[in-house]
Amino acid sequence: MDTLNTSQEFEQVMNICRELFIKKMHDYGTAWRILRTTSLTDQIYIKANRIRSLQTKGVTKVGEGIVPEFIGIINYAIMGLIQLEIGVADGTEEQDLHDERAEALYDKQAKMALELMLRKNHDYDEAWRAMRVSSYADLILMKIFRTKQIEDLEGETLVSEGIAANYLDILNYSAFALIKLVVEKQQD
Repeated sequence: MDTLNTSQEFEQVMNICRELFIKKMHDYGTAWRILRTTSLTDQIYIKANRIRSLQTKGVTKVGEGIVPEFIGIINYAIMGLIQLEIGVADGTEEQDLHDERAEALYDKQAKMALELMLRKNHDYDEAWRAMRVSSYADLILMKIFRTKQIEDLEGETLVSEGIAANYLDILNYSAFALIKLVVEKQQD
């Protein structure tokens, strides 16, 4: 597959995630704005750990598979990127970010992730296509543990790219998994 298809597939996956983000924003507003990035990292951990658990056990007792978890990871990663950009709400206002602004910030972060993916994809020659979905889950967990360490160090690192870079990588690994699980299956 060429990069144009990868770009289109990525955007298709991001549209699925964005649609759910907007629906949840309708139901809950921007209550997520109160979450510190450490809490968002923990939410991503919960979802990635569940994916790995389902992959290992091969069965779910809740009835939801791994696709909704990868969607959740993408949306939590974007929330984290937004929080890093504009700061965490202090909790004094019920809704400090209106829907249109939240959507614009979501789109900005999704675009940054796409641009990063395209640059890396160029250098790695779409190696992600040969990877297993289980590897994406493992890589996401590794990135989460790295992020937790950076958070514990309060951002004082020696050589790390930082929290935002890890969120972007987590988002992109999740998008690759969704391309394999949703988009490629639709093409079959």
